[in-house]
Amino acid sequence: MGRSGAPSVNVVHGEKSRRIDAMDEIKRALESAEQIPFAYLILHLGDSGDAWNQRALEHSLTAVEHLRAFAAPLGVKLLLENLANEVAQPENLAEIITAGHFRDVGVCFDVGHAHLNGGILTGLNLLAPYIRCVHLHDNAGDRDAHLWPGVGRPGGGKIAWSETLRTLARMPHSPAQVLEIHSSLDAPGEKVEPALVQDFQETFAWLAECAAAGK
Repeated sequence: MGRSGAPSVNVVHGEKSRRIDAMDEIKRALESAEQIPFAYLILHLGDSGDAWNQRALEHSLTAVEHLRAFAAPLGVKLLLENLANEVAQPENLAEIITAGHFRDVGVCFDVGHAHLNGGILTGLNLLAPYIRCVHLHDNAGDRDAHLWPGVGRPGGGKIAWSETLRTLARMPHSPAQVLEIHSSLDAPGEKVEPALVQDFQETFAWLAECAAAGK
């Protein structure tokens, strides 16, 4: 979304030239599958604050149709991610997939984004048939902080993880669950890696406890 200072990669931008540039950028990313094979490309539809309307739907359908055709020979499928804008809300992602008859397009469900926009369980239940990947991170309901999961843990947020993990366990396609954490790397130089390893180990153990408690 342009955080590095460059223009954002937005395939539903109002200007055609911006949409073309965005499509070209994503194609270059897809072409890397020729050297580093991967199964899914996660596609963001829209920038922060983009509205949902007929034009956004049309641009989304065009982009997904074009990119899925480009990705197929490379062995890659598209996953649409729920974001903090109107275009990429769960109900609109479902409409894009069904309106385009995109049987080979799925969803990457971002738990932290859903917590900020409409609720996790509502989004999971709506998108369950399409979910192939899940981004796990926490927040306090105020901003997209990408915290380590854990109510009551240092640096944790407020997501109800037992309930969330219990619902994920019932998903029809057993999606890959990926930690997507913003780490400040506060540890000094040579201690960064051991500190991160410990954070991951503690998080995996904590999530396992939550999953067991939710059964």
